[in-house]
Amino acid sequence: MTVLLRPVADADLIAVGALHHRSRAAAYAGLLPPETFEARGPEAMSAWWVERWKWERESHLMTVAEVDGELAGFTYVGPSETDRAAELYAIHLEPHRVGSGVGRELMINALAQLAALDAERAVLWVLADNPVARRFYERGGWTPDGATRVAPINDRPFSQLRYTHPL
Repeated sequence: MTVLLRPVADADLIAVGALHHRSRAAAYAGLLPPETFEARGPEAMSAWWVERWKWERESHLMTVAEVDGELAGFTYVGPSETDRAAELYAIHLEPHRVGSGVGRELMINALAQLAALDAERAVLWVLADNPVARRFYERGGWTPDGATRVAPINDRPFSQLRYTHPL
């Protein structure tokens, strides 16, 4: 399997939103009821990314992963509100690509991008009740730093843990 990593193009954003929807629905299946994702479907996520990218394209980086010419995943990195840090805001994969190595390649690439943002460390937020994601990040060298927050996913509050990685 050959994975191509490249910067996002405007034409990718609709597909990125649809992939983001599928990824969240699969990753959070045991945490959120299915109707939560039906209320904000792939069209809504696509529109959200198209709009967000308009405002953040100068300060953030989005990388897409392709396998055999098809979108397999993406990352989103940029400045952080955390002092002296850059942030990995998103890493999402097509559900059938989880465990295939695509996520690992995206994470390695994201860490290089984060290091180029002139920060001392990288941070990300992960759901406290998502052991699969937490193990993925821990295998990649990320560690929880003790910070917590409650943030909404589709208007439902969830506890999150901050993870950090030296740059």
